Amino acid sequence: MQFVDEASIIVEAGKGGNGCLSFRREKYVPKGGPDGGDGGHGGSVYLIGDDSLNTLIDFKYQRFYKAQNGQPGQGRQMSGRAGEDLHVKVPVGTTVIDEDTLEVIADVTEIGQVVLVAQAGRRGLGNIHFKSSTNRAPRRTTPGTEGERRNLRLEMKVMADVGLLGLPNAGKSTLIRSVSAAKPKVANYPFTTLVPNLGVVKLGMHEHFVMADVPGLIEGASDGAGLGLRFLKHLTRTRLLFHVVDVAPFDESDPVQAAEAIIHELGEFSPALAELPRWLVLNKLDLLPAEEREATADEIVRRLGWQGPVFRVSAISGDGTDALVQAAYRWLTEQRRLEHEDEEAAERAREMRERMEEEAVARTEARLGRKRPRVDEDDDFDDDDDHDVEIEYAP
Repeated sequence: MQFVDEASIIVEAGKGGNGCLSFRREKYVPKGGPDGGDGGHGGSVYLIGDDSLNTLIDFKYQRFYKAQNGQPGQGRQMSGRAGEDLHVKVPVGTTVIDEDTLEVIADVTEIGQVVLVAQAGRRGLGNIHFKSSTNRAPRRTTPGTEGERRNLRLEMKVMADVGLLGLPNAGKSTLIRSVSAAKPKVANYPFTTLVPNLGVVKLGMHEHFVMADVPGLIEGASDGAGLGLRFLKHLTRTRLLFHVVDVAPFDESDPVQAAEAIIHELGEFSPALAELPRWLVLNKLDLLPAEEREATADEIVRRLGWQGPVFRVSAISGDGTDALVQAAYRWLTEQRRLEHEDEEAAERAREMRERMEEEAVARTEARLGRKRPRVDEDDDFDDDDDHDVEIEYAP
């Protein structure tokens, strides 16, 4: 399956039906009055969250969505039939943006959530409405109004509790393979992962959380270098970040500089994202001699000035991973409890998500330009940026 996380579409609501101009023609009624019926309302366009979708690929092949027009009114005071509303399914985690105004219309974050994106045209009135004591034969009607037409950009962000970030080859894919059923590609060269991978980490009956392996970032990612700009936005939907650092890089680079580069890119992309709780995960300790592991880890923590939680793991052997995921589950459970019981905590979490969303949109627009050309339904398009994605869940 191809993974497509951005798409531009056009939605158009149905036009309202026109009112009818008609007069009664009945036997033995020489002066029949007006009897023109009203038109029908047009159909509106709605987006609805669907958990069976995990990519926006369908919107690459169909970009124009139009609801039905309302039918015109008829004589004998018969109203026209209203146009049917159009419901378009989108993946949960989709942000809807008006391309002309850059307004964020909605965030589809729940299954079954319905969002109005194009308002239907209103019906026209038949001449029966304009009858009065001084105008017994009105020849006036009103036309139906046009339905709303909008150019939309859909941006999908993976819905996960924990996000993995780090430079390419830090061992993020190996870590998610070690603790979940996800099987992303693993190899000893950078940019092995080209699309986000989701894995469900199961700790027991009804105890699980979702982890996202986001493609490796590089210096300059917040300005569009590498794959960063496209995939940094996926981290804005997570609650907790695991900052994975390779303590023994094959190119003998400095792990501290690598970690600082990622921290810088987070702040450049979204200051709110940089404030998200982040744990330091020192990976590949098994590549160091046993007597050097503790000292190397302590030196990295000291030079970074790290004040948060630190975990020492070897993803390929599984050493230390159980303690990591157990701690993450306890933290996530406590956060959900706080947000459920404390309205102020819930409000702070909502504000944080809104800030990250606004900053992510602003950063993307700054890179892509203030305005994109409009997309017509018959336009050709390029699928060169589409990739394969595997999203697997533990049985």
